[in-house]
Amino acid sequence: MQHAFLRSRRSIRRFRPEPVADEIVRRILETATYAPSAHNRQPWRFVVIDDTRLREQFVDAMGAAFLHDLLADGLPPEEAEARLQRSRERILSAPIAILLCLDMSDMDRYPDPIRAQKEYMMAVQSVALCGGQLLLAAHAEGVGGVWMCAPLFANEAVKSSLSLPPTWEAQALILLGYPQDDPTCPPRKPLDEVTLFLEEFSV
Repeated sequence: MQHAFLRSRRSIRRFRPEPVADEIVRRILETATYAPSAHNRQPWRFVVIDDTRLREQFVDAMGAAFLHDLLADGLPPEEAEARLQRSRERILSAPIAILLCLDMSDMDRYPDPIRAQKEYMMAVQSVALCGGQLLLAAHAEGVGGVWMCAPLFANEAVKSSLSLPPTWEAQALILLGYPQDDPTCPPRKPLDEVTLFLEEFSV
C-alpha cells in the first residue's frame, strides 16, 4: 500500500487557484528537513516566495538571464520570448513557490580540490534528497508539486533579486498547489534495464 502511494506522486504543472494553508506549508517543510544529509550537516535552505512583487522581481531577473542565453544559443527571439512567457505564467500562477538552496557553511573544508569537490557534491546530493522528501510530503497532504531546475542557470540573478544571504546558492524552484488535473504516469524504464544484480564476483 505504501509503495502504491509513493508511486502515485506526479509532477504537477497546473494548479487550482485556492491557497495552501500556512500550517500545511510549514508541515511539508518540517518533514523535508528529516531527509538524510552528509555528516548530518543539513545544508538545505528554503525561501518561501509569498510576496507577489518579490516573485515578479525574481521571475523577471531569472527570465532576463535566460533570454540572454537562449538568444546566444541562436533561438529565434519570438520562440525564446514564448518559452519565457510560459515559464513566467507557471511560476506566478502557482499558489506556493519555494526556492531550495544550498549552504556550504557547515560542510567540511579540504585543502585539495578533489576532496573539496566531492564534499560539495555530497552537499548537493543532500539538498536534492531534501527536495525529493519535500515533494513526497506535499503529496501526503494532497498537494501537488513540480521541481524546476531553472534557478541553477541564473544563480547570481536569483540571489540578487531576492537579496539572499551570500552563502545561499539556489538549486531548484519547487512549485506547490492543489492539482488542476491528475496526469498519467509517464513510462518507467524496466528495472532490469537500470539495475545490475551482482550476485557473484568473478575476475
